[in-house]
Amino acid sequence: MEYKERTYRSRFSTSGLKSFPVKYKETDLWIGTDEASYSVSMQPYVLDIVRDLRDRMDEYLSVDPGYARSFVPYSPQPGAPMVFNLMSQAGYRTGIGPMSAVAGAFDKVVADALAGRFSCREVIVENGGDIYANVCRDLDISVFAGQSVLSEKVGIHIPSGSFPLGICTSSGTVGPSASLGRADAMMIVCRDVLLADSYATAMANRIRTVSDLENVMNMCGDNPDILGALAVKDDRMAICGQFELRIFGN
Repeated sequence: MEYKERTYRSRFSTSGLKSFPVKYKETDLWIGTDEASYSVSMQPYVLDIVRDLRDRMDEYLSVDPGYARSFVPYSPQPGAPMVFNLMSQAGYRTGIGPMSAVAGAFDKVVADALAGRFSCREVIVENGGDIYANVCRDLDISVFAGQSVLSEKVGIHIPSGSFPLGICTSSGTVGPSASLGRADAMMIVCRDVLLADSYATAMANRIRTVSDLENVMNMCGDNPDILGALAVKDDRMAICGQFELRIFGN
């Protein structure tokens, strides 16, 4: 696996939103809100939420380690924190393990908390390439695809009025997350950020060579949960859905 410093976040920081990071253990969030809603108290507020959620998740997984290891749909034990039920629901819908939705779950919990506490008109939560966005503007989002010549050169345009959305990316060549495939990037857009996160992993698992791109795009196009998809493998890409392709750089 390859890791790269998250320079793609600079695209969000120039979009007119007030932004701040929140880090706790392996969780590394970038959060942007509209300037009218922004408060300096947001950062410690979100840190408390992330710390509590992460600690409760770690405590639960210590008594149900099978949940974290499962690559197939898996139900939590009775009395588990609600977030585990939400992740399991996503896993049953996509056909893979529930931890495939963990980044999306953090995004959703944080975004909902900010909207409730600060009445945010706009909010973006990005977590390792997995994004929850509810904004009143167009967004152009590039895809980071490791060593591919297309990395950060291609992406999608999402017009205002399309949000809220989950925009999530999985890879078999980049980052620490488990993948059964060799996709350089598999971006999925859904209404539900947990589903987007889990579907990104499920579809990335199916890409090992460029010959797999067409079949995966057909699957995405036939799935009513998926509003848009973009896949990169080596020097090839494929796209489907309702969002326009964007080319970045030269």
